[in-house]
Amino acid sequence: MYPRLFQFGHIAIPTYGALTALALIAALAAAMHFARRLGLDPNKAWNLCLTGILTTLIGARLLLVITHFIVFREHPFWILGLTGLHDPWIAPASVLLGIAAAVLYSLSEGLPLLRVADSLAPAAALALAINRIGAFLAGLGYGTPIAVPWSVIYTSRIAALWYRTPLGLPLHPVQLYDAAVSLMVFALLIWWLPRRRQDGELAGACLFLSGLAAFFLGFYRGDAGEPGLSPSLAVASVIAGAALWLDRGNNHDRYTSNDDSPPA
Repeated sequence: MYPRLFQFGHIAIPTYGALTALALIAALAAAMHFARRLGLDPNKAWNLCLTGILTTLIGARLLLVITHFIVFREHPFWILGLTGLHDPWIAPASVLLGIAAAVLYSLSEGLPLLRVADSLAPAAALALAINRIGAFLAGLGYGTPIAVPWSVIYTSRIAALWYRTPLGLPLHPVQLYDAAVSLMVFALLIWWLPRRRQDGELAGACLFLSGLAAFFLGFYRGDAGEPGLSPSLAVASVIAGAALWLDRGNNHDRYTSNDDSPPA
């Protein structure tokens, strides 16, 4: 496929990195939109997203440097991300750091956590869909071998060098499966938004469906080093999502905006 988007002399722009940046921009725009829909301060929503994103990105780089300190001591500029080193635990750990930073910011600003989560859920689904398309084009997170009409065959030696993608084998396009699920979740959340009855429903649906998809799609993943949810984390996501659907009655987080108030 296309692991390298552009080449400027000795500087290569990875397709996966470019699509990930696009995913973050799209997520920020979507989060601002849904924050307004849910009656949240868009400026605080913007600061919250930047806090979470920067903490996640910086945390991932630092964890990668700590884990592969000898390699980065010899090649310090690899910290920018132009490397094929991937550890499956780094992505979830850095995301948890970003979530913790976002939660602390929400608490410091007095934002309702469940409503904030509802505003971020569609943005996260959209970002994941774009990210998975980038992974498919780059060859990262490839699937298991399969001989079906819709299988994908990678031939780029750069993909093999950067992401250890097997060449010449028909593989499950599991990244596209992921992207399709994320787009369906995104569409479902948009449809659900004006129909929700309490804060946390959208976040619960996103966690439940994403965790369920991650668990079953895990059987089709061939890249053991691909960042993603492990089976245990996928199950935890399903349980957390189901818990957010529980009827909490007339609690203080119940959404009462006139724009999206539940039907009588």
